[in-house]
Amino acid sequence: MIARIVFAVLCFGIFFNTASAEAPRTIAISDKEYHLGVAGLPEWQHFADSTPHGRELELRFDAAVNSHEQTLFIRHKDVKAPWEIRINNKRVGQLYSMDADMVEAFAVPANMLLDGENIFSLHAPKAHDDILVSDIRLEARPVTETLSQATLEISVTETGVGPSPCRITIADEQDALFQFHVFPEQTLATRVGVIYVRDGKARIGVPPGKYNLYAGRGFEYSVSTQKVVVATGEVRPVKMEIRREVPTPGLVACDTHIHNVTFSGHGDASIDEGMLTIAGEGIELAVATDHNHHTSYIEPAARMRVTEFFTPVTGNEVTTKAGHFNAFPVRADATLPDHTLTNWTALMQNIRSSTGAKVIQLNHPRSLHSNFIPLGEENLNPATGEVRRNDKITFDAIEVINSSAMRSDVMDIYPRWFALLNNGYRITGLGASDTHNVSRKILGQGRSYVVCDDTDPAKVDVDQICKSFLEGRVYVSQGLLTRMTVNDKFTVGDLATSLGRNIQVTVTVQGPSWTDADTVQLYANGIKIKEEKVSPSGGKVEKANITWTIPRPKHDVHLVAVATGPGITAPFWALSRSSQPTSKELNPRIIGSTNPIWVDADGDGKFTAARHYARDLVEMHGSVPSKLIPALGSYDEAIATQAASFYSNNGKDSRDESLAIHLQKAPAHVQRGFAEYNATLPAQKITGGTN
Repeated sequence: MIARIVFAVLCFGIFFNTASAEAPRTIAISDKEYHLGVAGLPEWQHFADSTPHGRELELRFDAAVNSHEQTLFIRHKDVKAPWEIRINNKRVGQLYSMDADMVEAFAVPANMLLDGENIFSLHAPKAHDDILVSDIRLEARPVTETLSQATLEISVTETGVGPSPCRITIADEQDALFQFHVFPEQTLATRVGVIYVRDGKARIGVPPGKYNLYAGRGFEYSVSTQKVVVATGEVRPVKMEIRREVPTPGLVACDTHIHNVTFSGHGDASIDEGMLTIAGEGIELAVATDHNHHTSYIEPAARMRVTEFFTPVTGNEVTTKAGHFNAFPVRADATLPDHTLTNWTALMQNIRSSTGAKVIQLNHPRSLHSNFIPLGEENLNPATGEVRRNDKITFDAIEVINSSAMRSDVMDIYPRWFALLNNGYRITGLGASDTHNVSRKILGQGRSYVVCDDTDPAKVDVDQICKSFLEGRVYVSQGLLTRMTVNDKFTVGDLATSLGRNIQVTVTVQGPSWTDADTVQLYANGIKIKEEKVSPSGGKVEKANITWTIPRPKHDVHLVAVATGPGITAPFWALSRSSQPTSKELNPRIIGSTNPIWVDADGDGKFTAARHYARDLVEMHGSVPSKLIPALGSYDEAIATQAASFYSNNGKDSRDESLAIHLQKAPAHVQRGFAEYNATLPAQKITGGTN
C-alpha cells in the first residue's frame, strides 16, 4: 500500500513537472480592445459613439507562481494622464502618456503571480482621460530576454553625405510604436518605438515578428521606410537612406523654445538626450529655454559629439504669472530676471537689462497658465489689438505656432497677431516646438526659418539671426514652408515701394515628399483677400506656386501668406493634440506662413498701420457718423474696425441707433468692421447719438 502511494506521488510529480516545463510561454490575458472613460463625457468626438467599458479595468487570468521576472505587454492609445498598472493589487508601472498607438513592455517581478487566479487591473487617474487598451499578454521571460530574441542592426545614411543624425521609428505591422531592447555601449536617445542617433547607427533587440521601420531627419528630409520580418535568433542588418528634399539656402532652421527635464524639472528629455534630438531633427540654431534658468548647450553638445550640426544659444523662459517669455541670447554672466514682475513694461525692461537679450518672444499666447491668458479677451481686444490691462506691449515676437501647445484651430493665434499688426505693433510671428520630451512632443516640429547665412550650421551668426527676427525676416513652419514676393522683388520684412496700378504677389509652398498642402490664402491687414485650393503634390517638394495680381490698395496694407494641409498621423512625425482644446473634434493640420511684406500703397515712402489711418480719419471728421462713415468707404475693414474703437473711445457708443442708420447705407466691409469691434464689447443698452 505504501509503495503504491509513493509510486502515485512520484508519478504525479513527474506529470506536474512535465506539464510545467511544457506550459505555454505566453498567457493572453485579453485580446479584446477596451475603451476606458466616463460614460456620457467623451474626451474627443471619436469616442462619442462608444460606451466605455468602465472608468477602470479589471481582468482575471490563470497562471502559476513566477520564480523569475516576466514581461507584460499592453497596447494602448490616447493616453494623456498617468494610468497605474497592477497585478494582484501590486504596482507594475504606468502607461506612457502619449496620444500615439503603442505597444509597451513592463517587468513583472518574481513572485508577483499566484498559483491559480490572478487579477490584472488598470487604475484611472484623477483627470478625465478616454483611452483604448488591448492585446494584454504575459510572456514568461524577463523583459531583456523577451525584447532581444532577434537583433536589428540599423544604419542610416544621407545621400551624398554618409552617416547622419536622424530619428528612427520602430512600429509593428499595425504601425503602433513598439518597445525594443537597447544593447549597451551606444549613444542614443530612446523612448518606446523611437531612437535618436548621432551617426545613423543603432543596434536593438526585438521579439520575432513583422515591423515597419522609418528613418528621417525632420522637415527638410525624406522618410525612408522598410518592412522587416525577423525570426528568433536572427541578426538582421537594415540599411536605410534619407535625402535632403526641401531646399533652404539662406535660411536657418531655428527652434527658439526647447526644454529639458534636467533644468526645467518636468518632461522626460535629459539635456544630453536633447542634443541628439536637436541634431536628429535637423535644427541648425537651438535656443535653450528652461524655466527661469540660463541654460547653455555648449558642454552637452560637445559631450554628445554633435557640435558640427547646430549652433547653441543660451536663453531663458522667464516664467511669470502674467505670461511666459523667452529671452535670447543671454550673457554668460547674466543675472536671472525678476520673474515675480507682472507688469509687462517693467518685466521687459528687467529682462533686457539683466540678460542683455536682443529678442523677447511671448510664448503660447492663448494658453492658460497661472489662471492667465496673455492674449485672452480680458487682456487684449481681439479685433483692434488694444491692450486692456494697464500695460504696454514691448516684446518682439509671438508664437503663432507652438507644436507642443497646439490649438484646436491651427489658425487660432493669427487673428490676434493680425490685430496687433493693425494696431501698429511690429511683432514677428514665429514657430517653435516647446518640447520637454524625447518623442512625445517632437522637437523642431514647429520651427522658424530665419534669413541668415546657413553655410555652416555650427557657426551661425547669432547677431544676424536676432536682426532678422526683429525685422520680421522669418518664415513659420510646421510641415510646410511658405514664401512670398511682391513684384518679384520684395519679400518678408521689406517695405514694398514704388508700386504701379497693380501688384503681383507670388506665393510658393514647399514641403518634403510626405506632406501636402490643400489650401493657400493671402491676407491683407488680416483680411482674407485670396484663397486657392491645391491638389495633392504626388510626393513633389513644390506643393503650390501661385501668382495673384491684385489692384494696389488706396492705403497701406501688410500682406501675409498662409498654406495649410492635412495633418501628419504617421508614427514618424505625428502631430500633437491640443493640450487645452476648444473643440472635441480632432482636425490636425500642418501649416506654413510668411511674416508680413509691408506695402506702401499710398506712396509716401513709409508704412502706415490701420489704426493710424483710423485715427487720422476720426480727427478729420470727428465722431459724426454722417461724415465718418462715408469717409471709411475708401478704406478696408481693418481700418473701419479701428475707427469704431476711436469712435467708442471718444465717449460714444459704436452700437447707438444714429450710427446704425448710417451704417445701413455703408459698404459691406465698413459694416463688417464695426460689427467685429462691437462683438468685443460688453452687452449694454443701445442709445441714441449725434448725427
